[in-house]
Amino acid sequence: MDPEVVSDVPGACPICGMALEPAVATGAEGNPELDDMQRRFRWGLVFTVPLFFFEMSAMAGLRLFEGVPPRLNLLVQLLLATPVVLWCGKPFFERAWLSMKTRNFNMFTLIGIGAGAAYLYSLVRTAQALLPPQRNLPLHSLAHDVYFEAAAGIVTLVLLGQVLELRARAKTSGAIRELLGLAPDTARVVRKGAEIDVPLDEVMKGDVLRVRPGERVPVDGSVTEGASAVDESMLSGEPMPVEKGPGAKVTGGTLNGTGSFLMRAERVGADTVLARIVALVGEAQRSRAPVQRLADRVAGIFVPAVVAAAAVTALAWGFFGPEPRLPHALVNAVAVLIIACPCALGLATPMSVMVGIGRGAKTGVLFRDAAALETLGQCDTMVLDKTGTLTEGKPKIVWLGPSPGWQEVELLRIAACLERGSEHPLAAAVVSAAEARGLALTSATEFKAIPGKGIEGMVDGRTVQLGSLSLFEESLQRRIPSGALEAAESWRRKGATILFAAVDGQPAGFLAAADPLKPSAKAAISELKALGLRVVMLTGDAEATARAVAAEAGIDEVVAGVLPAGKTDAVARLKASGARVAMAGDGVNDAPALAGADVGIAMGTGSDVAIESASVTLAGGDVAALPRAVRLSRATLRNIRQNLFFAFVYNVVGVPVAAGVLYPAFGLLLSPVLASAAMTFSSLSVVGNALRLRSVRL
Repeated sequence: MDPEVVSDVPGACPICGMALEPAVATGAEGNPELDDMQRRFRWGLVFTVPLFFFEMSAMAGLRLFEGVPPRLNLLVQLLLATPVVLWCGKPFFERAWLSMKTRNFNMFTLIGIGAGAAYLYSLVRTAQALLPPQRNLPLHSLAHDVYFEAAAGIVTLVLLGQVLELRARAKTSGAIRELLGLAPDTARVVRKGAEIDVPLDEVMKGDVLRVRPGERVPVDGSVTEGASAVDESMLSGEPMPVEKGPGAKVTGGTLNGTGSFLMRAERVGADTVLARIVALVGEAQRSRAPVQRLADRVAGIFVPAVVAAAAVTALAWGFFGPEPRLPHALVNAVAVLIIACPCALGLATPMSVMVGIGRGAKTGVLFRDAAALETLGQCDTMVLDKTGTLTEGKPKIVWLGPSPGWQEVELLRIAACLERGSEHPLAAAVVSAAEARGLALTSATEFKAIPGKGIEGMVDGRTVQLGSLSLFEESLQRRIPSGALEAAESWRRKGATILFAAVDGQPAGFLAAADPLKPSAKAAISELKALGLRVVMLTGDAEATARAVAAEAGIDEVVAGVLPAGKTDAVARLKASGARVAMAGDGVNDAPALAGADVGIAMGTGSDVAIESASVTLAGGDVAALPRAVRLSRATLRNIRQNLFFAFVYNVVGVPVAAGVLYPAFGLLLSPVLASAAMTFSSLSVVGNALRLRSVRL
């Protein structure tokens, strides 16, 4: 509830009083706080049950203890209640005292005042009866004169609530434990021709590992030998296995199928994708959602207001209530203190956030913080980059159009030599096409990338430029044969990206690269539209190419031919028009726009810069996860609002009832024990409602 609180040791939060959560996630199931509360609750039951039986039998008119002397009656109640209040309830009183010292009033402030008042009042009344001058009181009068059973009952029921709540809270962290459980304990390392099993933390970068059928991949790396199908649902959320062969990347924690392969470890320990996911999820679960501000404002005045309400209740019953006035004043004031516990209000948002972020992690959607989880559900516009987001990001050269005097092979070779220095997806397509033809490539010198336009450098002593026509001066553009321009335009209309090459200031020809849509793109766009989102494609490609891809994907709005700064400007214009904008992209050139959007969404297969700039990461890089992320965000927001509504209504109704507003008309009073039970139920209902997010349909 209070992520700003950090402690070196386990304990209670000095602000809200609740148990602190581990800052670093572990796979351990043990919870010292839960174990302690369970032990105190069990002993509380041992003493509270006979106390209730002993006391309530007299109030019910039973004659089971008719012969018990009044002083012995009081002594038995004192002996049964004292261990419950002083030992079982010790953590509550410690937290109540801390809250009053630090002026951070919380649920334990009310519990401590309520249970302590009932016990101290009963203790004073017992001392008056047991110490000289002694006064023999009838048994039925004593039953109304002391409230040991109320004090013990409050403590025991609050302990029960803490036990159930801690168990439920543990379930909200179940996603992290499940993620941690994906990593195997050992890895099979190939050393000096022999295969040996070693602990996972002993695997070093560069080690060759054997992954056998049915085993989980131990660390991140690439396949060096063999082939198999790997279940990557932890990243993509999709159960369909992915074929892996030599050169393919594999991720630690994914599940190998029936094949066996060797892999080279490239990322180990805290550098693996799985370790980074766990760290990101843990940090996000401890963050605050903006909607929490409402609960914070209310909580700031809630406890003092409740104490004031309890004081007014005590005064009203003390001066105007029926006889016996003092007991009535005490009982109703304590009931107000106990039922108005702010626990449900404080838990309403954090529980939903923890479960929602954990659920997202299990389906490949990683939220950086609670604000991103909340804001995504409020967005009405989804802006999508083209290359690597909607398309596979692995284009292929489909056409070569050399200028007069140039051969296809030579055009491809000089383009590939220059592109070897670039990290753009089109560069890989050019180099791969050249290597497929067995061309000998050299490295370019004086390489320079011109963002949004192209690249240039020296190849074999000649100045080579490669990129869009906007890279070149108009004088050079006019020297391009019209037939070549028409052919290039024809390929552009089909959705291909056109690269124009020039050598020493003279046209060398065109290359056309086609980047196919991801198989899931069209369905994802349809789902986003069904969710009521306006979908816009934003790309640096030419208008004709962008329109062709957009038409295939089912996107109506296209902003094409924009530089990286232009993407940022386009997002800013959408926001200025009143739209709440989420943007998804994967490249370095998308990073400024991702940071400028209300919510930036990075493809997990994209650049580290894009991922660092984004608020949400799709671990598998699949655009199909976008609708899932939006649905999860909206479901979490609904869940938070439900929790806040219940917490507010519970207190609005509960406090007046506990104060006795129903007594004049119906003669009904709420005992402190029932108030304690109602308080426990309110907290559990909030946690239980949050846990429904674990099974919400995405």
